[in-house]
Amino acid sequence: MKKILLVDDDLKNSMLLKRFIETEGYEVTYAPNGRVGLELYRDIHPDLILLDINMPEMNGFEVAQTIREIDRRVIIFFLTDRTDKVDRLYGFKLKGNDYIPKPFYPEELIAKINERFESDITAQDIDYQLGATSFRPNLASLTYNGETHSLSVRQTEILAILAQNVGKVVDRDTILNSVWGDSSYANSLALNVQITYIRKLLTDPTITITSLKKRGYVLSVEKIF
Repeated sequence: MKKILLVDDDLKNSMLLKRFIETEGYEVTYAPNGRVGLELYRDIHPDLILLDINMPEMNGFEVAQTIREIDRRVIIFFLTDRTDKVDRLYGFKLKGNDYIPKPFYPEELIAKINERFESDITAQDIDYQLGATSFRPNLASLTYNGETHSLSVRQTEILAILAQNVGKVVDRDTILNSVWGDSSYANSLALNVQITYIRKLLTDPTITITSLKKRGYVLSVEKIF
């Protein structure tokens, strides 16, 4: 499950936003000011930080600057009523990934978060060699025998998890929580469908994805001597 750190001194609105984001399957930790936010960042290692700018003790710019000195990976969204061009440019100078002016619709924020996490997998420049098949998450592609197939974002995420665990059982809940954020019945059915699609795209006869009832899946690659 992706971890989100929400840092904002507006307690009432932050609690509403926290609950809204959690219903989307994310784990959200709240900090009431910049100093606490920085401490929690070091403790929980979040995947994304939602960062207000006008806060006591440490403002959002100061928090972002401190974090960026040691971490270029974590995603930072500034959420603020400071909409001047100078502030926006400074936010991006600090390597903020987005600058969202208040007030905003929670649905808009969720869409941006989902889009960012979905595109994250395609940013990984990795080439998995599965038998004679090349699986490249950054291109969302499978290449076998000179033929390339394109994968959806969900399919890429699922296959990446399996490719990282070749020959090992990967629990269904592990995949569901990582890809969809929860293991609901509807998402479980969606996983079944996506596995079927992936199997059809894996035309290399040495590769199999085996379903283990009530357990999970195993990606196996037969060795050809």
